[in-house]
Amino acid sequence: MINELFKDEVVTKAIVRDVELPYGAGTMALITLDNGFDHTKPSTFGPGGLTSLDEALDAVAGRSDLAAVGVVGKPFIFAVGADLKGAALVSEREQALAIGKLGHDAFRRLGELSVPSFAFVNGAAMGGGLEVALHCTYRTISSGVPAVALPECFLGLVPGWGGTQLLPRLIGPANALKLIIENPLAQNRMIKGRDAFKLGIADAMFEGADFLEESLRWAAQVLRGEVTVSRTDHTAEDWSKTIADARFLLDMKLHGANPAPYRALELVELARTASRDEGFDAEDQALADLLMGDELRAGLYSFDLVQRRAKRPAGAPDKALARKVTKVGVVGAGLMASQMALLFARRLEVPVVLTDLDRTRLDKGVAYVHAEVDKLHGKGRISGDQANRLKALVTGSLTKDAFADADFVIEAVFEDMKVKQKVFAEVEAVVSETCVLATNTSSLSLTEMGSELKHPERLVGFHFFNPVAVMPLLEIIRGHATDDATLATAFAVGRSLKKSSVLVKDAPAFVVNRLLTRFMGEVITAVDEGTPLEVADHALDGLGLPMTPFALLQLVGPAVGLHVSETLHAAFPDRFGVSENMAELVAAGKPGVYAPDFSLDPEAVAIFSGGTSPSTAEQVRERTLRALEQEIRIMLEEGVVAAAQDIDLCMILGAGWPFHLGGITPYLDRAGVARPRFLEPGVASVPA
Repeated sequence: MINELFKDEVVTKAIVRDVELPYGAGTMALITLDNGFDHTKPSTFGPGGLTSLDEALDAVAGRSDLAAVGVVGKPFIFAVGADLKGAALVSEREQALAIGKLGHDAFRRLGELSVPSFAFVNGAAMGGGLEVALHCTYRTISSGVPAVALPECFLGLVPGWGGTQLLPRLIGPANALKLIIENPLAQNRMIKGRDAFKLGIADAMFEGADFLEESLRWAAQVLRGEVTVSRTDHTAEDWSKTIADARFLLDMKLHGANPAPYRALELVELARTASRDEGFDAEDQALADLLMGDELRAGLYSFDLVQRRAKRPAGAPDKALARKVTKVGVVGAGLMASQMALLFARRLEVPVVLTDLDRTRLDKGVAYVHAEVDKLHGKGRISGDQANRLKALVTGSLTKDAFADADFVIEAVFEDMKVKQKVFAEVEAVVSETCVLATNTSSLSLTEMGSELKHPERLVGFHFFNPVAVMPLLEIIRGHATDDATLATAFAVGRSLKKSSVLVKDAPAFVVNRLLTRFMGEVITAVDEGTPLEVADHALDGLGLPMTPFALLQLVGPAVGLHVSETLHAAFPDRFGVSENMAELVAAGKPGVYAPDFSLDPEAVAIFSGGTSPSTAEQVRERTLRALEQEIRIMLEEGVVAAAQDIDLCMILGAGWPFHLGGITPYLDRAGVARPRFLEPGVASVPA
């Protein structure tokens, strides 16, 4: 019934070979999970892979000569879960239910054999891959494993092949919920092998070089009784409080917008008392429900954007045109500039020099970078030698002459056109003719900025998002004069920085800031008109956005928000207003409308009172969504980006727009706001 959905499956085969264990411990049937490709194409499970594992277990289950069964992955990969391409094609609940049952029927056998089973986690273990290991009696893990995770809630699913039932009993409900809910909702955070061992997911940890050999030796000692693995009974813990606390945090973050984490929470709660059959059946039912929902399709659409489109940016020039960058200059030594300097040094491993007109400010910027390097060393993320090299790479200079041999110079100075033009004139006077000049402007015209340059073709927009090291998006802006070599170099640098780059036309505020300003502008206008601030600020809670509009304003700062709104008002006065109350908030020196304890600041709230035409929360939501639909439509007509998918990619990576929404355009399609639709029916939604 479901094989047709997975006709393009790259089958992960379960290959069995006998291994004689040391110390005379007997014979182990070692099953290797391998899809026939190298580590760049990780092993996944569709019907073919699950059937292969089931057949391998058939072959070993009846053997009386075995002392144990082991499972290991191909080099660098254990397994990374279900084949989601086929799952996205499910159109009937019976098909969805069959997928859940097929996984359970195969995996659970590892925990129900007549001999002990061992999972040797030699590489990345995610989703169903981690669940395979959880079904085994014992687990070892390599210290070099880069990723251990249950990312299903990130995509709109639950760990449906045993994860919600087995993990809480193994490491306790609180730790389990970190992997099942908290980490996926934190931009799909992964943990490493060492962390998994500390949590108790694995019983033993060995270095990667001789991992399998040491794991087999350890397994032999367990079988001989020389090593005893003790486990904690977590059923006596206060699961009720843990679940209640987790539900409270979910409500604060999602406001019920995404069903998957709530279903996962219910399943973890069930794990305390349910039998294996009851728990696994509940997982099947949850998986079937969620496979039929819009959130999964939206999550998979988001995942495809991040994993595929972001790696092949639409409109990017030929990579061969990119120039080599052997030294980077950063104009400015403030926080943003210092963050950029650290990132360039870490990723490019080339000299980076900051300049500023003030010695105190310059020294502070360099000191910040060095302090951050020391923090990385203190956390064990880099070695002492690496720390020393990084600190030696980042220096400061009071003159721009230090840029004479730089290949890439980026400015991060005050957001004022005249200031930036002056900076680039000074830089152009000392750098080579092939040096790329980049601006981190968030809203100003690139073309105007380069209008007085001798070589405006080498000016490019390179817009980071704060914090620089964390936010994955890089808006790369092409001015009217920017040439292909400059653009190719910018994209090459972006890749080296491990950023996802999107090509954007030189248009006011580009993509993210333009849409966020329109979004926030509608909410602020509603408050100016008399809508209670709390009503307007929470009107869009049902979308599950990472923060409310006024919380976002607090993060970016009212002065920055006001400046961007003024820039956009100058360009599009009919759609972008400038709030007099916002200007008053800035003049009052307020950091926002919230006090340090996150309560509303009465003085700030008073600034926004006085309007006489209040709206309901539904009216605020409606006007905001319609404004976003209009602005996106105009941006696509203007060619600001190549397609609606690029708008969604920018909002996901630059604004933290939830994966379960699929970006902004699929949500507007599903909500019936976009007419005509931005995407074809069935894209990021259940097929009609």
